Amino acid sequence: MRKVLSGAALVLVLVAFPATARTHAAAQAPVQFVPNHKISQSTSSNWSGYSAINGRYTSVSATWTQPAASCTSATTYSSFWVGLDGDGSSTVEQTGTSADCSGGVPKYYAWYEMYPKFPVNLSPTIRPGDSMSGSVTTDGGGHFTLTIRDGSTGQSFTTTAHLNRAKLASAEVIAEAPSGSGGVLPLTNFGTVGFSSSTVNGQAIDSFNPDKIDMVSGSTVKAQTSTLSRGSFSVARKHA
Repeated sequence: MRKVLSGAALVLVLVAFPATARTHAAAQAPVQFVPNHKISQSTSSNWSGYSAINGRYTSVSATWTQPAASCTSATTYSSFWVGLDGDGSSTVEQTGTSADCSGGVPKYYAWYEMYPKFPVNLSPTIRPGDSMSGSVTTDGGGHFTLTIRDGSTGQSFTTTAHLNRAKLASAEVIAEAPSGSGGVLPLTNFGTVGFSSSTVNGQAIDSFNPDKIDMVSGSTVKAQTSTLSRGSFSVARKHA
């Protein structure tokens, strides 16, 4: 069974997406969306996207189009999210969507996570092509509001959480290869995901000269991030 969320105070504000604290991707081992496994300032073993660092960050938001998973018999994972912390700090306050493959079947779902707690999966019907948006905000005193919305169906979910030790050291918009107990998991073939309207502290993320991060493993590029323009960019999956 997955770890029960008990350390951070979580209060439901609005539920159009039912929340279930269940094992992430049913019948699979627990999966988490974790801090940046940074290799260099511009490469990571699990993140691809943009991260604002060297400041204090209290809000982040973006929209993206839910990618379609191209599945084989392999079990693979991918996630697309906005969050605070995780790039140089040990917590991540985040919400997003996933596109996983299990037994040749794609699985799409939304979630939120107050890492190092395990994610809470939500139970809407997420479809490839849906227009998703997410935001994470804080009052700077340990209180967080996390919202995920499917603009194609009108469904949305908002929750509040409390975490005193969040450093607010980064704000990011990311495509991730999630991690399990053995490390970074194989990355789903999601093609390309496009992010837009990416903002940090109420301004376009461009304003903060964010780090552009590509996901790599050794000499292999797993996911490549495009140039950023007015809060818009894309991440292309290259390799599992």
